Amino acid sequence: MEQRIDAEQVRKVAKLARLALTEAEIEEFTGQLGAILGYVEKMNELDTTGVEPLAHCLPISNVLRADEVRPSLGTDMTLSNAPDSDGPFFKVPKILDEGAA
Repeated sequence: MEQRIDAEQVRKVAKLARLALTEAEIEEFTGQLGAILGYVEKMNELDTTGVEPLAHCLPISNVLRADEVRPSLGTDMTLSNAPDSDGPFFKVPKILDEGAA
C-alpha cells in the first residue's frame, strides 16, 4: 500500500507550518518526503510480533536521588550571599521599561 506524496500536499503542509517555499523547493521536498514515506512503508513490512516497544535502545534506569525532605539553608544564610536584600527577599535591579505594556 504505497502512498505517494504530491506537490499539493507539500504546499498544504508548508502553509500549515507557515513556510514560504519556492516551486523548486516544493519539487525538492516532494521527492524527499516521498523517499521518507517509502522508507517508513518498507519498515512497516517487518514482523515485530513479540518485540517489546522501547523508549530507548540502551538499558537505562533513573539515576536521580530519592526525594527526601532535608533541612534548608534558612533565610538568613541564603540572603547572606545576596548583594542586596529587602527583608526576607532578594533585591534585584528593575529590568522592565516604564513604557512596556
